[in-house]
Amino acid sequence: MAPDSDMTAVVAVKACCAYEPAAVRAAIEGQFQLLGGVERFVQRGQRVLIKPNLIVPKSVDIPAQTHPEVIYAVAEIVKDAGAIPWVGDSPAWSQTRGCLKALGIDERLEKLGAEIVNLDRPVRMRIENTPVGISRAVLEADVILNVPKLKAHQQLGATFAFKNMYGCVCGLGGKEKAYWHFARGKEFEPFCRMVVGIYQKLNPVLTIIDGIVGMEGQGPINGQPRQVGYLVAGVDPAACERVCCDLVGFDPRDLPLLMTAEKMGVGISSSLPVKIVGDVFDKPVCGDFQSAQLTPLRFTFPHICKSIAKQCVILLKSLFS
Repeated sequence: MAPDSDMTAVVAVKACCAYEPAAVRAAIEGQFQLLGGVERFVQRGQRVLIKPNLIVPKSVDIPAQTHPEVIYAVAEIVKDAGAIPWVGDSPAWSQTRGCLKALGIDERLEKLGAEIVNLDRPVRMRIENTPVGISRAVLEADVILNVPKLKAHQQLGATFAFKNMYGCVCGLGGKEKAYWHFARGKEFEPFCRMVVGIYQKLNPVLTIIDGIVGMEGQGPINGQPRQVGYLVAGVDPAACERVCCDLVGFDPRDLPLLMTAEKMGVGISSSLPVKIVGDVFDKPVCGDFQSAQLTPLRFTFPHICKSIAKQCVILLKSLFS
């Protein structure tokens, strides 16, 4: 996660105003080229985990998840490079296949030859003095591509790069992520150190952020769609987060994850410039992008019980659909 040798982090930004498949593919291919080519990140024969943001089985009309055309374009580029694409997450509700089905992309991915994996089977790893359950499938991948959604977030202000890798946490019947909100969420720093530590440990080779249509307001699920019109990609997650802040007019100092990463020395320092390549933009693109009304980071025990009940209902529905 270290910046380039000249002490600047490079972030590739491509304008893309709609989810037209050819345009999305061209934009992401362009980002790879701007960052040194696909071969810098993906080698023939490698098992490549594409980690989108899948949280709840909702359609593309609700921008809670990475858009299917972004997921598909990344998988197609990986396949064309001679590697083996896996698409996986551990959604808060439902499973990977259920979320991809809601997005209408599960069959397309399978026809492409991508493997749909649920990030389960926890392996205990000590991260920031916390015994976190990380999916065995994540650890078996040769390469990870982090493909999150640009969203406002009601507990953390915004989620751009770091938080998406928290989806590699599994265990406790699929509710370990909610448990750590309860156990480490009394204050921001302990929780954020764990999330940043997970990113650092799993070390995705590249982050590609879907900001074509973001979610403003009460993300990560209950916000509203907002056209932003850009894809953001880079090796350094802090640099990517700062560019996303520039796009939507957020102050990086208001984001606990970004400030905690700075304390931990993960990613580029705020005192150093980020080098943007690709399409330039006037800051901010969306100066009135609606932030979230903040709610407590720490989940209560009743909140966790409600989440478990909701998960059971969604899984039962999927069995009979």
